This record gives sequence, structure tokens and C-alpha cells, in this order.
Amino acid sequence: MKITGVKTTLYLHKLSRRMGDVNSPSGRVQGTNCVVELETDEGLTGIGLGGGGVRPQIHAMVDGLLNGQDPRRVYGLWQRMVGKHFKGGHDGLINDAISVLDMALWDLKARIAGEPLWKSLGGSRGKALCYASGIELPLSDQQVHDWYSRMAAEYGFKGGKLKVGLDQEADLRRLGLMDKALRQATERPMLMVDANEYWSPKQAIRKVRQMEEQFDLAWVEEPARRWDYEGLRLVSQQVRAAVATCENLRHISEVYPLVHHQAVDILNISAGQTGFTGCRQIAHLAHAYELPVSMMNCQANYMAHLAAALPNHLSMEVVDPGREHCLRFSHHLEDGFIVLGNEPGLGIEVDEAKLKALQANPPARKGNFPFPRRQGAGLYVKAPEPGEVPWR
Repeated sequence: MKITGVKTTLYLHKLSRRMGDVNSPSGRVQGTNCVVELETDEGLTGIGLGGGGVRPQIHAMVDGLLNGQDPRRVYGLWQRMVGKHFKGGHDGLINDAISVLDMALWDLKARIAGEPLWKSLGGSRGKALCYASGIELPLSDQQVHDWYSRMAAEYGFKGGKLKVGLDQEADLRRLGLMDKALRQATERPMLMVDANEYWSPKQAIRKVRQMEEQFDLAWVEEPARRWDYEGLRLVSQQVRAAVATCENLRHISEVYPLVHHQAVDILNISAGQTGFTGCRQIAHLAHAYELPVSMMNCQANYMAHLAAALPNHLSMEVVDPGREHCLRFSHHLEDGFIVLGNEPGLGIEVDEAKLKALQANPPARKGNFPFPRRQGAGLYVKAPEPGEVPWR
């Protein structure tokens, strides 16, 4: 079997709710996605999701490196893509292209084997523990409570992560609402907060300590800049909660300094780290140091396949914003887990009719993504502008 080409389809869609964090409190209501279909001479196609801004790089990489190659040689092809960009580095656009193509290659490899990807990756059971993450800073207090309540009541979620950093009084109030909502599923909810690199280390220590006077926090995510191993270590030493970070790092070489300097307690991992292959490398590094990892959210929760195969996976983020308009899949949320199916590969198929409709009638562009860093980050806390969030 040989790779013969690639098809990329960009589309826009509406989210089921407004989403935003401390850097963009007004949030966004629309999303942009791309379906990448890696084709073979035997009619099988591998699906990749993402890479909408790097379609030229995807096509160039397939034409120059992957065409004519056996798609089952996933690691070798990943190394070939990474090695091609050794001198200039494979961050940014190149990283995004490699990530989505690696996803499609793993999907193809498992489809060829006739088994779900979680089995191809060595998993012993097709399920991964998860937690609810609203990315809910633009929502009102009532909407925050209602969303986490639904995730607990309908899907059995026993953990939740709240966006914080803009208003300490509101953060404490909304933490209580999330805690109350999750208690429908458990007497001891797993509570997390995410500051998205908005605080300085000293700000983080002061604010998290105040939160810990009222709540038992499992972790605080990105309390300082992603590369600041001295600041992150200081936060970890001065608060009871674990420090989680790594979401916005893209390669194992960027993660190693945090681990070596004992600046991180939980590594946030994702397909954005050059796909399944690069993400698994970082997870294995963490395992060598007895550190847990937490998988970040993704469309159709496809990274649960890898999460289910990692011995040190803690819990996967689920945002459930309704991004799967043109995708069909059988895996589902149940009793606080993502339960995967036994369909070959990722178990994801594209509804071509719905995809075509999304291209023909894109929603109006509202909000911005990715979120820019907010003015004053790391220096001072900037209050919301008038009308920026509904709870002010």
C-alpha cells in the first residue's frame, strides 16, 4: 500500500456556547476546522482534524515526503517530516502540518490492521477518565452552574476546570458554583483552575493560596509563563495544588527543562505536539519521572485513543462545545469516561453532505481565535471592559 495524495477541506461552524478565557473574556462563538484526508492506492483513507491555516504546508509535505510511501511506517514517516525541518525548526506552521498528518497516518495504520487505534497503540481497555472544562469565562454565573451541572448529571463527570484570573472575587464565587454542580456525581469533586499564563509567579501564589482557604484544588494550570521553570517551581513549592503546564509547548526538548528543574507536577499533552507520535514521547518522558499527564481537549475527543494507552494518564479535558457538525463516530461519554468503540482507526467518518453545507453557508465571524495575551498579563490584573463579560 502506498500514499497517493491528500485532500484538505476548510470549514466554519458555530459553537454551542460562547467560549473564552482570561486573555479573551468576551470569547468566541464560531470555530474554524479542517478535514485532512490522506489517500492511498488501495482505497483506504486516513482522517486528520485540524491544520486549517497550514494547507499549503500539508500539501507540500505530502507531495515532497509522503507520496509513494507505505503509511504503516508511521514513526519513520514522522521522523522524515521532523528531520526535513531540522535546521529551521518545526514550530509554528510546520508543527501544525506534521501534527495533523501524523494523526492521519495513525488512523490509516489502525484501519489497515482492522482495529481501533487504542488497540494499535497498546491500550488494554477502550476508555479514558475525563473532566469537564467549560472554557466558560464569558458565561454568567447561572450558565456556569448549569453547564457543569449538565456534565455531572448527564455524563457522570466528577471533575471540572474553571477559567480564572480576571476577578478574584468572581473566581471564588464561580468555583463554589462548579463545586456544587459536580457534587451531583460525587461527594468529593476534583477541582482545577486555569489562569492561561496571565499571572506572575507571585500573583499566582497569592491568589491560589486564597482559593485554597475555601477549596481543595487538585491542580492550577499555567499559573505562570510556559517556559519559566524557576517561577513555576516556586508556585509548586508555595501552594498545595499541583502545577500543570505544557499545553503550549510543542516538542520534547521544550518540556525537558521543566521536568529536569522540578517545575511541573502534571504535564498537559495534546496532538499539537507533532501528533500522536510526539505527544507519546512527552508522555513517556513524564512516566520516566513518575509524573502524570493530562490529555487536552480535541474535536470528537479523538486523543482519548492515546490517553487510554498511557500508564500515567490522569484525566482528559472535555469541553463539549459542539464542534462535530460533519463527523460521525460511536465513542461517547459515560460515567465520567470517554468510552471508545471498536471501529477501525479513530472510528471517525466524514459526512460529506454536512461538510459541503458548512462550506456553503459559513456563520458570521465573531470573537477571535487564537486568544491574544491580555494587556497587563504578569504585571497587573486588568479589570473587564464595560460589557465585556455578563457578570460585571
